[in-house]
Parts: sequence; C-alpha cells; structure tokens
Amino acid sequence: MHLLRINPIFLNTCVRNLSNFSCVPKYDPVNEIDLVKLKGFLTNHKKICVLTGAGISTESGIPDYRSEGVGLYERTNHKPVQFPDFIRSAEVRRRYWARNYVGWPGFSQRQPNINHKSVCDLELKYGKTSVIITQNVDKLHHKAGSKNVIELHGSGYKVICLKCDYSVDRHEFQNTLNQLNPNMVATSHAIRPDGDVELSQEQIESFILPDCPKCTYGMLKPDIVFFGDTIPRGRAVSVTNNVEESDALLVLGSSLTVFSSYRIALQASELQIPIAIVNIGKTRGDHLADIKISTKCGDILSQACSEL
Repeated sequence: MHLLRINPIFLNTCVRNLSNFSCVPKYDPVNEIDLVKLKGFLTNHKKICVLTGAGISTESGIPDYRSEGVGLYERTNHKPVQFPDFIRSAEVRRRYWARNYVGWPGFSQRQPNINHKSVCDLELKYGKTSVIITQNVDKLHHKAGSKNVIELHGSGYKVICLKCDYSVDRHEFQNTLNQLNPNMVATSHAIRPDGDVELSQEQIESFILPDCPKCTYGMLKPDIVFFGDTIPRGRAVSVTNNVEESDALLVLGSSLTVFSSYRIALQASELQIPIAIVNIGKTRGDHLADIKISTKCGDILSQACSEL
C-alpha cells in the first residue's frame, strides 16, 4: 500500500505498485497440438475478424473482471459503475471520477504486450485480418500500431458531455482535475479494469468535478459504454457488417460473458464462419467454437504468428 499524492511523482509510484501484482490467472502451458491448430487456422484464412477482450491486456498489468483468482470479481466486492446510476446520481459521478482521476496516470501508462503486437502483425505484416474488434477501452491496440480497430465499448482516452457535442482528450481533462484538486491524496492498492482505484468516502466527498465548459450544465463522462448502456447504433452496424465480410472469427482473451461480444460469436456461427477461441478457462461461446484453446494468449499467438 502506497500513499499517493497527485503530482509527477505519482506516475512512477503507481506503475511500481501495479507491477507487484500479477493479473494473469493460472494457465496450462502451450501444447504442440493446439499450436498446430491455431497456426492452421491463421494460415487458412485471409479475412479474420479478431475479437479481443480484457484477457489480452492482463499481460500489460491491467486486470480483468472474471479470471479465477486474479479477476476483480474474485478479489473484491467492487462492481463497475452502472450507466443508469451514473446518470441519476451526482454522488455516483463524483465517486467514479475521483477514483478514475487517481487511477488514470497508471492506467494510461500501460503499454502494449506481445498480444497487441501479434494482432498488429496479423493485420499489417501478414494481411490476415479484416478488422479488430476490441472490448477494451485501453487503446493498447492503437499504441501497438493497429489501424482498423473498432472499440466496441468506446475509449477511456476521451471525455464527452451527455448534453452537448463537447469532447476533450482524457489527458487534458486530467490537467483540469489537477487544477481543481491540487491537494488530493489517495491510498491505492492496484488499478481496476476500468482504470479506477479504491478511495475512502472522505476523499470522494472532497473531490471537485466540473460541469461541461461548453453548455455549462452537462454531465461529463468518459466515452465508454458503461454496464447498463447500449452500443451506439452506428458502431453496432459496423461490427455486424465487418463480421459478415470476414471469413473467420478469432476470439482472444474474452469470456464472451457480456452479450455485446457474445452476439458476435453468435452471428459468426449463424453465418457458418469458423470460430477459434483462445482464452484461459471456459467461455460463454465454447459450444460455438471449431477450435478452443485454453492457455495464455501471448504464449501461443506469438508462436503461431512467427511461423506464418
């Protein structure tokens, strides 16, 4: 446990704190049979729709929600903010932003790992992918260099107003929060999948959150699809069209528990598009998969790509 004050020193302290916790659950090592299957899947298809979940970012130090032993639900009673609650309650909004404010420096410092680099190679080096659809809001695919990425649940790197068309870069918004909360002190154990941390009620109550500077009364929210919210229609249509144009679906690091991702697997199955799933542990879509591999994505994906 570290006492963190929001200043330049905070960044390094937070990153060191995160590095002490392994976000990757226990897994079986890669076996030759699975490696051959995945390599064959990648070799035999040229327009692969890649669907990624939190399981590919655990190797960058960002925990997921559901992994056995290390997922957020396994370690704490914390539940992510619900969209209806965020809309209705100023207290919920203040709590969310106070936690996100403290967690942002460490969250935004996360870097791509071998998974993101391998997915980028599939797209740009080998020309194997038609689209990358990610459930993650961490921008790590973009940081790795991937181009054709659909952020299914939005991005934590942008803040929007729910009343007008105002938007601002999350880093710039952090500077605004710094100015409003110069004496903010926080105790943090580890970051969460949505980028926030645990704070005391006293710390939350003293946090100052601005209204929209353009319309002066709108609520500011990260451009993320919260639980209880819906995927924007245009994005949903784009996902559907991209799946239809693909010749295979590769799921990486997702349990497919959330319906917005599970329905992509359902659509691929209905279109009789081959499905391969690489994820530690069971997923909601295992019964739809032609290939299911339960191991760490970074180990097997990098090997399979290196042999293309």
